[in-house]
Amino acid sequence: MSQNPSLRERVRSIPDYPKPGIIFRDITTLLQDPAGFRETVDLLVAPFEASAVDKVVGVEARGFIIGGAVAHQLHAGFVPARKMGKLPWETVSAEYDLEYGTDAIQIHTDCIARGERVLLVDDLIATGGSAGAALDLIEQVGGSVVGCSFVIDLPDLGGSAQLRERGYAVSSLIEFEGD
Repeated sequence: MSQNPSLRERVRSIPDYPKPGIIFRDITTLLQDPAGFRETVDLLVAPFEASAVDKVVGVEARGFIIGGAVAHQLHAGFVPARKMGKLPWETVSAEYDLEYGTDAIQIHTDCIARGERVLLVDDLIATGGSAGAALDLIEQVGGSVVGCSFVIDLPDLGGSAQLRERGYAVSSLIEFEGD
């Protein structure tokens, strides 16, 4: 993980969103800056350039934006991990815990061929719920995970550590402590 001050200053922090006590890390300000967006994609790709990635899985919704650009740069296909009921074909789904309840994501059953090398990409890793669910889905359909790449890590919430404990390579560009 590299602390990139240039990128960090382009992330907008919004206090008390979506509820009191939460600081939302908004990457839309980073994405709208052409140099910041290019630098972000380049840095997310760098650790995995030699990994022969076949597919990039992006988690809804900001993971679609970043994941699509990463897939393009890696000459890989892109797979959306979507909320329940949003995909039109046969799917597999995985639930994950939220602070108050559960949520679930899905991918198509035929989106990853057995043995394909897959990189998971998202804007932020917090508790690791949605990332862990996406990794479960990748493996369920036969993919081989080469790593996980995030713009922001909130290490105090334990998600990146949880993924590393599961044996995944985890890369992030920016950390925000105490969130």
